[in-house]
Amino acid sequence: MGSGYLLSVEPQELQFSFELISCSLHLLDNSGYYVAFKVMTTNPKNYCVRPNVGIVLPRSTCDVIVTMQAQTTWPPDMQCKDKFLLQSLAASFGATAKDVNAKMFNKEEGHLVEECKLKVVYVAPPRPPSPVREGTEEGSSPKAFVSDDGSLSASVQIIKPGSKLDTSNGLSE
Repeated sequence: MGSGYLLSVEPQELQFSFELISCSLHLLDNSGYYVAFKVMTTNPKNYCVRPNVGIVLPRSTCDVIVTMQAQTTWPPDMQCKDKFLLQSLAASFGATAKDVNAKMFNKEEGHLVEECKLKVVYVAPPRPPSPVREGTEEGSSPKAFVSDDGSLSASVQIIKPGSKLDTSNGLSE
């Protein structure tokens, strides 16, 4: 969880699988202030962020949906250099998303802007269950199957490796 004073951010990595192209960023206002936020990425052509600016009310939450655009090819090593930057600051009481503008996040004007950097991690999708034949009587043909509810026949074994690939800055909105 992000350790900022104003917002806690979960998760710290945005994980995308081949099957899932959206993920949720959960913002929790730790303060008693209205908190303005803005989300930017190093690769704006590949991601859609909704909302990319907004207000989190005091002691409440906001979910931001990050959607990765369809990819024509995936890197063979599943490595990704894309990053996101979430900026936040205390806003005026009663502020709304319409009040949020780029000027608010200008540090040179003395604004106290908190930043949370998020990296993107590609996650290999879980492999589908693989039926594996167990010993059968000679001459008989097994009728093994996995039903839609996941139940197994006597001659099928499900193997779920569930392995997850682990990965050990100019930004634009």
